[in-house]
Amino acid sequence: MEQLPLFLFFIFALWAGLTHAFEPDHVLAVSNIVSQRNKIWHAVKDGIYWGLGHTSTIFIVGVIMILFKVNIPYSSFSYFEAIVGLMLIIVATYRAVIFFREERFIAHKHTHEHAGENTHLHIHIHARGKKLHQASYGIGLVHGLAGSGALVVLVMTQIKSMIDSLLYLLIFGIGSVIGMVLVTGVFSIPFSKKLSASNFFKALLIFLSSGLCFAYGCYSIYKNLFA
Repeated sequence: MEQLPLFLFFIFALWAGLTHAFEPDHVLAVSNIVSQRNKIWHAVKDGIYWGLGHTSTIFIVGVIMILFKVNIPYSSFSYFEAIVGLMLIIVATYRAVIFFREERFIAHKHTHEHAGENTHLHIHIHARGKKLHQASYGIGLVHGLAGSGALVVLVMTQIKSMIDSLLYLLIFGIGSVIGMVLVTGVFSIPFSKKLSASNFFKALLIFLSSGLCFAYGCYSIYKNLFA
């Protein structure tokens, strides 16, 4: 069977990376991060960090396999997927716990006096800073561990050049970053300031995302270790 032109592999890499970000485990994990944001830009930055973490793992694994001729048995990838399932359970549990235990807002008030106007009161609410970018990067690293193996095996069987193989992985990573930016941007909209004014609605979204994330994590562990 004649091989496809190289540029088609690169186009496929970009498309595969883009759609890869929309897989259920990725969406569920990231939704539990962006639910802690009230600004879309902050959520998008979380998506960028997730994509960078995912790309880091894929590229490192790819370099090891290509340069050192290391062959990871395909059967071992089910254990990596189970690790991702465990991570989803931890992420979901942590999100639910901090929803109850952590005060996310600090309110303070002060007065302003404008020229020609009476003094009046302003009340500002500030969100506490969170190190969610690092968490997003770490989650991306774990997800890359699960998904990188099959991808690298595919690349190494179709592309003979080491440079082209690494370029393929890099393009796939770029597609993943773009895809995750879209995912985080869309899923952060319900948690934006204008739409999250209702505490009941916001709590419902948090419990829904955490519950689905927890359930999918359990399913992933069962599917990859016991089924």
